[in-house]
Amino acid sequence: MAKFEIYTDKGGEYRFRLKANNGQAILASEGYKAKASCTNGIESVRKNSQDDSKYERLESKSGKPYFNLKATNGQVIGTSEMYESVSGMENGIASVKKNAPKADVIEI
Repeated sequence: MAKFEIYTDKGGEYRFRLKANNGQAILASEGYKAKASCTNGIESVRKNSQDDSKYERLESKSGKPYFNLKATNGQVIGTSEMYESVSGMENGIASVKKNAPKADVIEI
C-alpha cells in the first residue's frame, strides 16, 4: 500500500515522502518547522495531485528529468527523484496521481 512517511531530518525539521506500493519514494517535501505544517503539506499533495497543470516538468543540470508538484499558490509542495527518461518521469507523475489521494500517513 502506498504511504506518506513523516520524519524529522538532521536539522530537526519535519518532512514527508510519498512512497509507492513497491516502497520507492516518488515525491519528497521541503522541510517544515512544525509537524502541523507538514501534515498540511500532505493534504495539499492529496488535493493538487489530480490536476496535471500543477506538475512542473523539469530537467536537472545533468540532463535528467524530474518534476515538482505545486500548490494553487504556486509554491512547490513536493519534488520527485531524478529519472533516466521522460517516460520514467511521466510514470512517476502517474504514480503520484494514483497513490496520493488514498495513501496512509505514518510517522517514522
